[in-house]
Amino acid sequence: MREVVVTGIGAVTPVGLNASDSWHAVLEGQSGITKLPEELVHDLPVKIGGLVPSQKDTFDTAELVARGDLKASDSKRLDPHALFGISAGFEAVRSTLGQQFRVGDKHPFNPQKFGVSLGSSAGPVGLFQESTRILDTRGPRRVPPGVSIYGGSDAAASYLSMQLDAQGTSLGIGATCASGAVALGEALRAIRHGYLDAVLVVGAEDCLNRVNLASNVGIRSLTTNFSAEPKRASRPFDSERSGFVMSQGAAAVLLESAEGATRRGAKVLAKIAGYGTSSDAFHATAPHPSGRGASQAMKAALKDSEINAAQIDHINAHGTSTVLGDKIEAIAMQNVFGVASVPPITATKSVVGHMLGAAGVFEAIVALKSLETAQIPPTINLETSDFDLDIVAEFARTKQMEAVMSNSFGFGGHNVSLIFTK
Repeated sequence: MREVVVTGIGAVTPVGLNASDSWHAVLEGQSGITKLPEELVHDLPVKIGGLVPSQKDTFDTAELVARGDLKASDSKRLDPHALFGISAGFEAVRSTLGQQFRVGDKHPFNPQKFGVSLGSSAGPVGLFQESTRILDTRGPRRVPPGVSIYGGSDAAASYLSMQLDAQGTSLGIGATCASGAVALGEALRAIRHGYLDAVLVVGAEDCLNRVNLASNVGIRSLTTNFSAEPKRASRPFDSERSGFVMSQGAAAVLLESAEGATRRGAKVLAKIAGYGTSSDAFHATAPHPSGRGASQAMKAALKDSEINAAQIDHINAHGTSTVLGDKIEAIAMQNVFGVASVPPITATKSVVGHMLGAAGVFEAIVALKSLETAQIPPTINLETSDFDLDIVAEFARTKQMEAVMSNSFGFGGHNVSLIFTK
């Protein structure tokens, strides 16, 4: 049972093209929600989302090619979610190995015990949808043969494993909106028990397309309010919440054994101490009314970390801004911590929207940065709330912390809770 630590982070989000910019935008409550292109949503009731081309910069695969992270030919073959994930993955690696690290350089990890895990809710849906349009309009001979190679949910993990000579397990993990968090938890277990020494965990998603938007509108999960004021639309735990705001993006975390990090003199950002997961076994989209699955995951994470509920200083909530989801999460937290004893919480999705399978990894980054900096980011757009919770709102709060919990839940009843400690 080896200790597992975080030594590298990376991100591509609607509020920044790297982890540092994204973290500071979250800390300052700078929303990345904008109006979507008219050609995308002209006949849809939802008009807003979180696009990666951010307020400061524009995501450019040419930079990945110039650094050698991506082959020029593959920049047009890979789905956007994979390109986001590759960018975040290399940032995480360089944040601990140094900016001079390039593909082909020798790294300190045993290649046979270095793995890559990619969490994504939908995977390369854009690639498949475009290929289907080509098939229908231009015929089978025009369908890109690369779909067979890059059309899997593991494509970005496979690509990163080849670029980084990671010869250990590489795989794609799907658990809807909890995919990235599951990938983190399973990587924790693999390192703990000695199967791997280090794992690059990536969460990546791009569902901002007409099919996925229309589908989520059909099940009434997306908000159609605040179209004229996009930055006010994502409002977790607020009484006017009416659905989540879909975003694209990626995040990456490099996990390794504490002994390995110590041996190579790496800076440790946090310890990943606990992982709990469960299934509601109840409904395709609705959480169990009692919050039993979410409660079970949080309790399991506490038991796994060998600390008690009173030692958790802060919770980064799943907080999607859906009417039912936020309500049941509040019930679950009160079940676990006590009605009057839930620690201060924040909801990162108020700023970046819901990056689906990438959300769990990015929110893990926000949780460990909160731990590192003693700053709890605000939940923006919280104007009135019906919940008896200590929700950090409007401005960041300074608080010395030893342990932080990050929750991720998803359609299908997937529940994950992660605990990070100093």
